[in-house]
Amino acid sequence: MALLSDRVAEKDRRWIVLPSLLKKAAQTLASVAVTMLGLLLVTFFIGRAMPLDPVLSIVGDRASKEVYEDAKRDLGLDQPIPIQFFHFLKNVAQGNFGQSLVTNEPVLEDIKRVFPATLELATLATFFGVTIGVPLGVFAAMRRRTWIDHIARVVALIGYSMPIFYLGLIGLIVFYFKLDWVGGPGRLDIYYEDIVPQVTGMILIDSLIAGDMTIFQNAISHIILPASILGYYSLAYISRMTRSFMLEQLNQEYIVTARVKGLSESAVVWRHAFANIKIQLVTVIALSFAGLLEGSVLTETIFEWNGLGFYITKALFSADMNAVLGGTVVVGLVFVCLNIFSDLLYKILDRRTK
Repeated sequence: MALLSDRVAEKDRRWIVLPSLLKKAAQTLASVAVTMLGLLLVTFFIGRAMPLDPVLSIVGDRASKEVYEDAKRDLGLDQPIPIQFFHFLKNVAQGNFGQSLVTNEPVLEDIKRVFPATLELATLATFFGVTIGVPLGVFAAMRRRTWIDHIARVVALIGYSMPIFYLGLIGLIVFYFKLDWVGGPGRLDIYYEDIVPQVTGMILIDSLIAGDMTIFQNAISHIILPASILGYYSLAYISRMTRSFMLEQLNQEYIVTARVKGLSESAVVWRHAFANIKIQLVTVIALSFAGLLEGSVLTETIFEWNGLGFYITKALFSADMNAVLGGTVVVGLVFVCLNIFSDLLYKILDRRTK
């Protein structure tokens, strides 16, 4: 009888939880929709306010007024701004960002082609930042005001202060031109391009799938420098935030209690203090990863890395607003998705958030 009542209670509990989950899902979807609408609105009107004329990039400076007006009409730029925005929204909802003026290909197809390169670069850079930045921040907090702490703070300060394009140029001059330790600009040497079949669009993975270690090693030599520079920027942010979180936890009373009980310092730091900052670190790492995905424009330009940032830069200089708007929307969508993903990780890492 008791077992039957327990089953009934469990079933009733599920019926109570289900509407709550559906409500949260609806709220999340509504929040994403509003965020994306705001992003589209701001991006579109900034694009229209920029002193760039996409019509001139098509017809040229010497075109007649009639040709100019015909091209403007074909692009729909002769209509009022609100009507243009309505058509833009309708096309985006259908997955259509228009056609690139530079490549003469659909913008969405261009983004599918270049985004894996940025994803590959940002992933490796985030790996560097996390594997070095987190331990560095923890040890700096453990040894506060010692030489380890001072080194960690100087490393973070340089990473924040030094312009990333300057680091990229110095890295190319020293490690590529002078020492010849790494590959130069580009993702591969020119005689290795288009040999490995594209499966994921990420050369490191595709070369491993094809079993071509020569191309894999060549890709490593090209990606190691830009990934290290981006990773250093990520390392500075992650180590600083980790140090701050750990200092706050190490000053809590439960840490004093753990030490009084005779626990080793490593157990106090890693099992107790570090366990309580994992949730905060998830947000920091997710935002850092998203920032590298959209903030690698200068790095990709310096290293001629054919990724999303380089694509948007070329489109901007060519007044290709369809490509600029499409790339910006994709970056915003990545931010939104990573925020949702970090929220889901909260539920996994800390059941109290349920």
